[in-house]
Amino acid sequence: MTRAARLCIVTDIHHGKPSFSKAGPAALGLMAEFRRFVDETRPDLVLDLGDRISDEARDIDLVLEQEVAEAFAPIAAPRFHLDGNHDRDYLDVTDNDAILGRKAGHETVDVGDWRLVVWRADAKLHRPSGFALQDPDLAWLAATVAAADRPLAIVSHVPVSGHSQVGNFWFQNNSRFSTYPTADHVRAVLRTATVPVVWISGHVHWNTLTMVDGIAHITLQSLTETFTTAGEPAGAFALLELSDEVLWRVHGRDPFTWSARTEALARRWLAPLPDFREVVGSKMHAAAE
Repeated sequence: MTRAARLCIVTDIHHGKPSFSKAGPAALGLMAEFRRFVDETRPDLVLDLGDRISDEARDIDLVLEQEVAEAFAPIAAPRFHLDGNHDRDYLDVTDNDAILGRKAGHETVDVGDWRLVVWRADAKLHRPSGFALQDPDLAWLAATVAAADRPLAIVSHVPVSGHSQVGNFWFQNNSRFSTYPTADHVRAVLRTATVPVVWISGHVHWNTLTMVDGIAHITLQSLTETFTTAGEPAGAFALLELSDEVLWRVHGRDPFTWSARTEALARRWLAPLPDFREVVGSKMHAAAE
């Protein structure tokens, strides 16, 4: 692999009023920092993983979203915007489309020797049940994975790894809202991939790395979150470099770095064992006899 790619990523900007540990009034100032970062790193493209605002009401949200769109406007690199649940509480997809100058829908773009998969699955939070994974979204992803002829970098607002939320300010006691209840169906699709895969999401407001079936699932800290940074906004944004190696660097007050050889991300792990009591010959099985 010779053609490398560089992606700048920001998520969970939450422009608006302060809300629990979200420092919403700091958002636009921190977006200026992100723009400077983009100018310095000169990426192939820029990704916004959603939750641009902290929702209040439709008329206010339209203004807040427009202000965030204006903060992105000076960026010359191609931009891809996903919607988060707060972008959808009082606004619909077409509202966000009009403000951002985009037409939402799943899409792919080849960048370097990788393929970016922008998976805009439904990110509206349906209270009180949570998120709902729609069959067409899953079918599109399955077809994209099946047709892949190069490594895939998949992005979404909501993570699908099913990773623990223990210690998370927002989701330790609300884990049902941290992912899709049927995210295991997504992981089953990913397990069929014959190419390297890395999956990047926002939503949960902390930096995590979870390996599932040899696939790296990464979440990026929110731009304005304070629960991990002693009351100061994290100011988090990331640079993803894709070549023969994947290099992930989060900048700001909550830094995080991870790397892996691309070839390692193509190897699928052994399927997990069933309950030990069901495994003939195991010590646990013998003890149950």
